[in-house]
Amino acid sequence: MITITDLSLIFGERTLFKDVNLKFTPGNCYGIIGANGAGKSTFLKILSSEIEHDKGEISIAKNQRIAVLKQDHFAYEEFPALETVVMGYPKLYAVQKEREAIYSKEDFTEADGLRASELEADFAELGGWEAEAQAGQLLSGLGLDEEDHGKLMAELDESKKVRVLLAQALFGNPDILLLDEPTNGLDLESIQWLEDFLIEFPNTVIVVSHDRHFLNSVCTNVCDIDFGKITPYSGNYDFWYQMSQILQRQARDQLKKREDKAKELKEFIQRFASNASKARQATSRKKVLEKLDLDNVPVTSRKFPYVGFKPDREIGNNVLRVEKLNFSFEGSALLKDFSLTVNKGDKIAFVGIEHSSKSAFFDIVSGEKQAEGGDIYWGQTTSFSYFPKENSAFFNSDLSITDWLRQYSPDQDETYVRSFLGRMLFSGEEALKPVRVLSGGEKVRCMLSKMMLSGSNVLILDEPTNHLDLEAITALNDGLAAFPGVILFNSHDHEFINSIANRIIEILPQEEGDGYIDRMMQFDDYLTDASVKQLRSAAYHNTQRLRI
Repeated sequence: MITITDLSLIFGERTLFKDVNLKFTPGNCYGIIGANGAGKSTFLKILSSEIEHDKGEISIAKNQRIAVLKQDHFAYEEFPALETVVMGYPKLYAVQKEREAIYSKEDFTEADGLRASELEADFAELGGWEAEAQAGQLLSGLGLDEEDHGKLMAELDESKKVRVLLAQALFGNPDILLLDEPTNGLDLESIQWLEDFLIEFPNTVIVVSHDRHFLNSVCTNVCDIDFGKITPYSGNYDFWYQMSQILQRQARDQLKKREDKAKELKEFIQRFASNASKARQATSRKKVLEKLDLDNVPVTSRKFPYVGFKPDREIGNNVLRVEKLNFSFEGSALLKDFSLTVNKGDKIAFVGIEHSSKSAFFDIVSGEKQAEGGDIYWGQTTSFSYFPKENSAFFNSDLSITDWLRQYSPDQDETYVRSFLGRMLFSGEEALKPVRVLSGGEKVRCMLSKMMLSGSNVLILDEPTNHLDLEAITALNDGLAAFPGVILFNSHDHEFINSIANRIIEILPQEEGDGYIDRMMQFDDYLTDASVKQLRSAAYHNTQRLRI
């Protein structure tokens, strides 16, 4: 259990939060939410003692072990993946290494024998005999093939390193688990596995995430960092959202009443200030007006961008036809005789573990790459705009954000461009920053602005929610759901897929020649459909897991 009393943290003149009083108890999962920069990750670092707070007290029950999801993906390069996982339980790992060192001695003394006996008892008590099996189960559950378990971390790609570090945090049944964006880099089935793990986890979990479905699935409580404080709520993310909307509406209503009262008092004072018979009443009302505090309204740190896509023309019945598309990369077939017809009204989510195949398809139909064979037919009424997963090439420039976006704007007037940028949260001096120095989230908002200005009736998006906060994801989600044209997209955000797509396509392993699964249904229905499960089982019969 963690008890927080009068906690405050101030950076310069900015107060992240103050006078925070919270209690985190076993058996609960607490979601920490708030706008980018509100202090979510900082709060976790305070709890793990990585950084100091300015005021207050944090009390943790005696002998409680805290496990933290590490953010440095290159800290364990010289260690095998399985050993890296076990290192998540430092006490056990220290006993294990000392035990190995003693048994490797050539001149084994009587003192060594006594120490070895002590270590054996500690090793057994700490679960050492089951450690390797547990570590392997965690790695497999998070999507690492058994052949990767013995590889050095330096040999693994970025997505696998993320999974190893997550397994490290989960290992050994810690008393308190601190997770900062644990779903980053995970496929949808690995996220489902993690959800199931945390739901059954008996101890305390405190998690920061931008994944709404994940927060709804695992959280029993939500702690909202906003208005310079941390406010606890019972329930998951959806419950917090509903409550926050009610509270915001009440605050607006109270402010409106105060403003109406102030207006009434001002009118009375102006009308009767010079009237001797009403002077006393005017003075009395002036005192009441002075006591009305219209400025003491808390300002939220949340900012929702405006995301709306308006096509210049209605799309026709002929949208896109792809016939026998072939494409390979480094000797592996990503697309093999791939054929597809896209219809008017389609909002297609491309899912599955063949991530390179999905990106290759988007690149080819948008003209960014050339297929090795096959034909692509776009309808005459179609115009498309493409959001690639890798967008750094667009920002290799010293142009300001305003001048960068002006390149894609039908209206070259700076006032128009800057007003448009303001809706995308680039206001004032922010709009003059050079695009070369933008953060990942800022680049995504720029790319979405470019797409909105295109007037296209077909949108192609490859993992557009990467780097966005919950507010921006919600705005994009709503904008795409309202879009009247056709959408082809890929995402690891469960809620995003389920609330937008009306058609699901899963590209299957191309070396098997199985093609793809195509269903006109929502994503939740796709995951539970019996015929889909049968097809997926047949397609992935040579793999360990059926990952989405």
